[in-house]
Amino acid sequence: MDRIKEIEQRLAEIRAMMDDEEKRGDVKFTDLEKEVRELKEEKAELEARQRMQKENEEEERDNENPEEEHEEEEEEARGEEIDDETREKVDDAVGKGLSSRGHKSSKAKEKEIRQAFGRYVAGQITESEARSLGIETGNGAVTVPKEIAREVIAYAQEENPLRRYGKRHRTKTTQGFPVLVKKAEAQGHKNERTKDNPMPDTSIEFDEIELEPSEFDALATVTKKLLKRSDIAIEDIVIEELKKAYVRKEAQYFFRGDETGNINDGALAKKAVAFTPASAPNLSSGQAVYDTLVKFKNTVKTSVRKRSMFMINDAALTLIETMKTDDGFPLFKPFEQAANGFDGKILGYNAVVTEFADKSEADADTPILYFGDFKSFHYQDVIGSMEVNRLKELFAQSNLVGLQIYNIVDGQLIYSPLEPTMYKYEVVGADTTTS
Repeated sequence: MDRIKEIEQRLAEIRAMMDDEEKRGDVKFTDLEKEVRELKEEKAELEARQRMQKENEEEERDNENPEEEHEEEEEEARGEEIDDETREKVDDAVGKGLSSRGHKSSKAKEKEIRQAFGRYVAGQITESEARSLGIETGNGAVTVPKEIAREVIAYAQEENPLRRYGKRHRTKTTQGFPVLVKKAEAQGHKNERTKDNPMPDTSIEFDEIELEPSEFDALATVTKKLLKRSDIAIEDIVIEELKKAYVRKEAQYFFRGDETGNINDGALAKKAVAFTPASAPNLSSGQAVYDTLVKFKNTVKTSVRKRSMFMINDAALTLIETMKTDDGFPLFKPFEQAANGFDGKILGYNAVVTEFADKSEADADTPILYFGDFKSFHYQDVIGSMEVNRLKELFAQSNLVGLQIYNIVDGQLIYSPLEPTMYKYEVVGADTTTS
């Protein structure tokens, strides 16, 4: 696509502007950052559409009837003498062709299920028609097919960093984790052990933390006018809205866990150990902020630090990118791109930027930084629990149809109190006002 080339060219121009102050001129880093993210999102969407179009074309070629080709072969074979070996090969080919009739490729079947699911949820086909196409329904709900459930979870893994870097457990029962609360102590001695000098008993104590999956739902609404249209792939719209609604709710539960009636005491914000510097830094002094960040990083034990990374919100990114020395030289280069999907590096460690790390839904201005081993965040998916309900009457007065996605999931930060694996720094500047 020409648009993809245009996006790539513009991204190259922005990178050049970041490295060259003259080219950058008066343009702010934050404006460039915003443009880069928007361009990357647009590029990803265009590439996804290209892949979908390519798959559809491949599927159409797979489903073409091979009968004409067989007829031509048979015409050539008539009137010619064939030996036994050739006859066996022809018979084998005909047998395979007959056995494949009536069977669909996996891609075609997946597309059919996807369309049936989207159209049933949108109210375009009846419950009996949906069942005939392989969709499980009952009590007003429809079980999300495993093909679409995988798509929703894959989207969540891309958008929710705790899914991407945490540890997943797919079970049907409660998952428990032993946590060490008392270490064994080794004894040093120069004298040989005797009956009067036995080896002292040192016990090890464990506690158990359990993942307790709770009911978890999210709501998306679609206009009736949109659902009535037949010239668009309604299943793509329905699934896309469900994915977005699900990720917003799940990420809020994993990161903050402060929703009324659905508190998560193991959420990242609640379980991470708070870092409080000896004195609050002057946020207008880049060197002071830098020194505090170094102290924050070194709070994590060396054994944990070697497998640690940063996860920060946009306010923290802005704070770090605008840090300058006293003579105006930036301490950090923006968009120091790292591999494997990381957004950059901070103090030599991989970093990911996400709005889900904000202090609250209403407070996105407070810089928040997490540093530690994110593999200690465990989440559990209960197999086959994802469902969708169609709420038509609830939004009838607004000419909307509600789509409620339901799942059973839990996510907790789990570590031994003897060795915390995650720290949190909520940046608060020093009071520089004078009386």
